[in-house]
Amino acid sequence: MDIYIRSKEDLIEAIERCGIVPFFSNNIKGYSIEENVDPKVYFSDGPGVWEWKGPVIQELRCAYGKFFLNKACFIAKEWFYDFANYRRDGYDFDARVNDGLVGYKEQFLYELISSRHSMLSKTAKALGGYVKPKEKGRDVWEPRKGFDTSINRLMMKGYILIIDFDYEVDKNGEFYGWGISRYSTPEEFFGKGFAKKCYKRSPEESYRRLFKQIKKLNPDADELQIRKFLG
Repeated sequence: MDIYIRSKEDLIEAIERCGIVPFFSNNIKGYSIEENVDPKVYFSDGPGVWEWKGPVIQELRCAYGKFFLNKACFIAKEWFYDFANYRRDGYDFDARVNDGLVGYKEQFLYELISSRHSMLSKTAKALGGYVKPKEKGRDVWEPRKGFDTSINRLMMKGYILIIDFDYEVDKNGEFYGWGISRYSTPEEFFGKGFAKKCYKRSPEESYRRLFKQIKKLNPDADELQIRKFLG
């Protein structure tokens, strides 16, 4: 990356110029927001990269989620088509289910989230039974396990993404705490044309395009580093 991030506009420029922008440091040195950001907007009392995530996603209509190496990353819309095609291996979710390529836990969570336009993580956990009911004085059922593992697998496969972050509001009307992830499917977020654009190439061709782009952004990275990054 050759962009030093000091403002939301710099972050937007990085995503538009690079197409694929990891949030955290990874196996390719220097290729992340974390390594190219002014400390004043990384951890500070005022607005910074953490607070800009939701507005940037909505403004650019880009993808965000744990896509590479189980770490968060921004992917511009035009590059997410190739990412999803490669990671899905050309399958939409129903076809993957029909061929027995999805575990029950991932299928359950995907169907829960895809049943609505979008869903907050805390809502998905409550409706899906991932949290124990707050009842005292009597036995309650055990909560469902595996939310984090299942949601991460769905993001890594390109079936779910984070489309925004909601914040709790205190009695004075002020936002506080970490943002709560709002999940959706790419088909819902990007619209009806997503599938047509996603599957117009072979998964192998999409992989080659992604590889070429990462190499372009990181000319000093070797083939093994890029292959490990892409997964």
